[in-house]
Amino acid sequence: MPKKKTHKATAKRVRITKNKKMIQRTAGQDHFNSRESGKITKNKRRDHKVSKANVKAINKLLNK
Repeated sequence: MPKKKTHKATAKRVRITKNKKMIQRTAGQDHFNSRESGKITKNKRRDHKVSKANVKAINKLLNK
């Protein structure tokens, strides 16, 4: 059986903290941000936890 490989695109987008939480950058920051309210713009600057629904799939891609 061949060696499992890490999905590098996913590895670049997700960071795993010391306590095994997954952090990802907020999506949709590139353009069309002038129409967003200040509250939304401020929230987009922050990182967020990966939703529980996606944790299993991301772990599989990262071979964890």
